[in-house]
Amino acid sequence: MAQKIIGVGVIWNQQGQILIDRRRPTGVLGGFWEFPGGKIVAGETVEECIKREIWEELGIVIEVGKHLITIAHTYSHLHVTLIVHHCSYLDGTPQPIECEEIRWVTLEEIDKFAFPQANFQIIAALRQAG
Repeated sequence: MAQKIIGVGVIWNQQGQILIDRRRPTGVLGGFWEFPGGKIVAGETVEECIKREIWEELGIVIEVGKHLITIAHTYSHLHVTLIVHHCSYLDGTPQPIECEEIRWVTLEEIDKFAFPQANFQIIAALRQAG
């Protein structure tokens, strides 16, 4: 079974909202919403990965903050380890470069969006930390 280690950013703006993006309809977990991030490449720290992926996928500059949670989850086709960090939005206009759509949402609104199973633990951790 394929295995991926993924750096994930929970990006907060000044208004206390979180940036989420919707995956393109084609491909694995298509159409689901997610916290942005991506696969860690060789020689890269988690923090470097998150910063790079957010720039490539959304065109914004962020500051990677403290670790929130690490989740190991097995889907039918894939085992993922999500290493999740709080991030601060610094500069740029978010654009859906590698995704279908992006939204700023509050933690109260987040249940209106369909997330993949592994993301439920991230949302629970955010509620506990809040």
